[in-house]
Amino acid sequence: MSILRADQLPIAEWIRSGSRVLDLGCGEGALLDFLQRERAVTGYGIEIDPENILKCLRAGVNVIQSDLDRGLSDFDDHSFDYVIMTETLQAMRYPHQLLREMLRVGREGIVTFPNFGHWKCRLQIARGRMPVTSHLPNTWFNTPNIHMCTIRDFEALCVSEGIEILERRVVDNRHRTQFWMRQFPNLLAEVAIYRCRRRATRATFD
Repeated sequence: MSILRADQLPIAEWIRSGSRVLDLGCGEGALLDFLQRERAVTGYGIEIDPENILKCLRAGVNVIQSDLDRGLSDFDDHSFDYVIMTETLQAMRYPHQLLREMLRVGREGIVTFPNFGHWKCRLQIARGRMPVTSHLPNTWFNTPNIHMCTIRDFEALCVSEGIEILERRVVDNRHRTQFWMRQFPNLLAEVAIYRCRRRATRATFD
C-alpha cells in the first residue's frame, strides 16, 4: 500500500469518486493507487522511468511508458475527468503546450510547481547566485528544472491561454499554509497547487 506525499493530499481531496484520472509523471504510482482504493477512480499514469513503471505495475496501477515532451496525442479530447501533473511542469521543454494538452484531454487539470518568486530565491539571485532552497534543492548544473516560473507567471499564462483557475492553494515546503502566505503568495509561498479548466467560450448565432 503506497503512502501519499504531503503535496498529493490536497490533490486527492479535489478528486470526485468514480472519476477517470490521468497522472502525468506518476512516479511510483502512489497517488493513483490511493485514488483507486479510496475514490474508486479509473485511469492511467504516464511515466518514463523503467524502475518506477515496475513499481506501478506491482501496485496494480495502469501505467504507460511515454515522454511527456512528446505530448498526449494518443488520447482523445475529454478522455478524463482530471489530468494531474505534480512538480513536473517546470521540467518540461514546452510547458505551455503540455498545459494545453492537459486541458484538451481532461475536463480539469491539477498542476503543482515550485514558486521561483519566493523571497529566498529572490535573495540568492540578488547575491548573484542561482537559488538552492528547501523547495528547490538542486544546484544549477544538476537540476531537472529548465523552465522555472513564479505564481504570477503561471497565472499570466492562464490568462493568455484562456484557462480558468478554479482553486489555488499556496503552501510552504512542508505543505502548510499561513495567513500572510495567502495574502502575498508570490513572495511567501514555496509551492503552488492549482485546479483549472479551459474557459468556456460563448456560443455565437447568426
